[in-house]
Amino acid sequence: MKLSEIKELLPTLEHVEFQLENGTFVPEHFHVTEVGQVNKKFIDCGGVVRDEKSVNFQLWNANDYEHRLKPAKLLNIIRLSEEKLQIEDAEIEVEYQSDTIGKYDLTFNGKTFVLKAKTTACLAQDACGIPSEKQKKNLSELTVSQNSACKPGSGCC
Repeated sequence: MKLSEIKELLPTLEHVEFQLENGTFVPEHFHVTEVGQVNKKFIDCGGVVRDEKSVNFQLWNANDYEHRLKPAKLLNIIRLSEEKLQIEDAEIEVEYQSDTIGKYDLTFNGKTFVLKAKTTACLAQDACGIPSEKQKKNLSELTVSQNSACKPGSGCC
């Protein structure tokens, strides 16, 4: 989800709710402690220099159980961040504490924002010798040519 998308959604919501993919909700007294832009410049294992930009939201749980972040308040935080930091319209990455700081992509299911687990990947598979994944076929879907078919009693099987 891009920053522009969350800005369009927030005015339509009564509550801001975040949920993990497994169905667990981020406690409703969470805080958004950071909104910023992350610029990552790196070289992949194939020697290609890459630049990535993302908008970072950091969620944090405090002991103030009466705290509830309203959609308008989050929208104001985003607008202030855009103004002060010149944040670009990029994909949102959410940091949320579990056993360690987890990084998540963000989607919306029509009611709540969903934190989607991120995974690592090789960006230069062709350059570092990783074999491409073999195509999987269901044996029942394979057709056999009558010319190459093995006939009972022919000794080919």
